[in-house]
Amino acid sequence: MECTVSWTGGLNTRSAMGFVAETGSGHTLVMDGAPDDSKSENGGQNLAPRPMETVLAGTGGCTAYDLILILKRGRHAVQGCTVKLTAERADKDPKVFTKIHMHFTVTGKGVPATAVERAIAMSHEKYCSASIMLAATADITTSFELIEG
Repeated sequence: MECTVSWTGGLNTRSAMGFVAETGSGHTLVMDGAPDDSKSENGGQNLAPRPMETVLAGTGGCTAYDLILILKRGRHAVQGCTVKLTAERADKDPKVFTKIHMHFTVTGKGVPATAVERAIAMSHEKYCSASIMLAATADITTSFELIEG
């Protein structure tokens, strides 16, 4: 796996903290820093997600992928899945994630709560490399709800 991240800023641009990531799979991802109120050239223009937001989003995608795959392999009639992540970060550098809560909403026909609970546990204990890495610094909690489809 590879990725090249390029700074899009320069001496004569107001977007001093914009970046474009080009992934090995041929996709691009734009990131930007938070606007800096002091009007120095250290902030971004709020044109794209922050790098740490992309880490959080990637973790949500990783665990949702696992959840769907595990439920489908269990022959459950899953029709949809969303995961809302809320996170807290350390006050001092490095501002790692210290708490992450993931709330899953799973839609399907007759999907047992025990199957969803098991799939979430399997993702976080065995398969989702992103959440397993983040668990080194963050207390990760989960909850879920089932919607009959």
